[in-house]
Amino acid sequence: MGSCQSVEEDIAELRPSKQVVHGVGSYPTKRNPLIQPKLNAPEGHDSRRRSSIMVIPETVEDLQQNPGISDLDIFKYEEMKLATKHFRPNHVLGEGGFGIVYKGVIDEHVRPGYETTYVAIKELDPEGLQGDREWLAEMNYLGQLRHPNLVKLIGYCCEDDHRLLVYEYMESGSLEKHLFPRMCATLTWSRRMKVALDAARGLAFLHGAEMPVIYRDFKTSNILLDEDFNAKLSDFGLAKDGPMGDQTHVSTRVMGTYGYAAPEYVMTGHLTARSDVYAFGVVLLEMLIGRRAIDKTRPSREYNLVEWARPLLHHNKKFFKILDPRIKGQYSSRAVVKVAGLAYQCLSQNPKGRPVMSQVVEILEALQPRGKD
Repeated sequence: MGSCQSVEEDIAELRPSKQVVHGVGSYPTKRNPLIQPKLNAPEGHDSRRRSSIMVIPETVEDLQQNPGISDLDIFKYEEMKLATKHFRPNHVLGEGGFGIVYKGVIDEHVRPGYETTYVAIKELDPEGLQGDREWLAEMNYLGQLRHPNLVKLIGYCCEDDHRLLVYEYMESGSLEKHLFPRMCATLTWSRRMKVALDAARGLAFLHGAEMPVIYRDFKTSNILLDEDFNAKLSDFGLAKDGPMGDQTHVSTRVMGTYGYAAPEYVMTGHLTARSDVYAFGVVLLEMLIGRRAIDKTRPSREYNLVEWARPLLHHNKKFFKILDPRIKGQYSSRAVVKVAGLAYQCLSQNPKGRPVMSQVVEILEALQPRGKD
């Protein structure tokens, strides 16, 4: 994004550094890189499987032979063309390894009787870095999961060689866009804390499911904001079922984005919910300091935000010197110190030293600023 271009890199076998915010709002260009959880609904939320009994397609062929396996809307490719004005270039929200994301409108002209709905339509590039497996995985996850802090999947198109996902449109785009803007305007302290809480609730929901889900790609570009700046997690292409029963971890290829992946996961391939907690700590640090997780435009010792800034979080005098100057005067020192302490814990080298996301939610709830921006 202009002079603030991200230099995120994917780890190991995953993908080149070009990834897209797969989803739903105003996306950074060419950045960013599924599944059958049975959920316990948190009290007070419409957080559930989309159906109590559902057949999960394991292949695209399964899906094409049994298209009615969920209550997602099934669109024809011709309807997708109409919704995006034939994929007009000025409807492009972003592009990357997956393909291109378009803003669209599904209404009476697209499908008779359909209530007018603004959407984000993500089209898989058959020559791109992702394939049917990731596409199907994301559809399976978001086709079942429901929570106020997860982006809503409305439907899909799986016709011939066309693979598209249709999401709710997130008016305000990504956290990345607002935290690292081209111009001077940025998120206020109170909005940063609200976004942090919303994102923490999304992760806590995934981790607290009867069949836990590890998100595995938590970062600013995958946190999308609606018109009221409510935050929702998007892009479940790398999500994975968590350990069950006596399992302590899931062994898997190392996949994710450099700068956000937990050190023990990078070293061993052992994945746990605490891996997401580490990534949450990185994003919390980005919100505190106002710098990207990896920024090679900085002096060499400051390339990696965690390595540079984490040791300073317990030294108040040093920490306040590196705090984002754009939020000066908007916070109480007590609150900032507590948030810094939380980030420090989340970024512990020892996974067992990190809090669980339900504890993170409790801490952030108590630190929400009073009043409105």
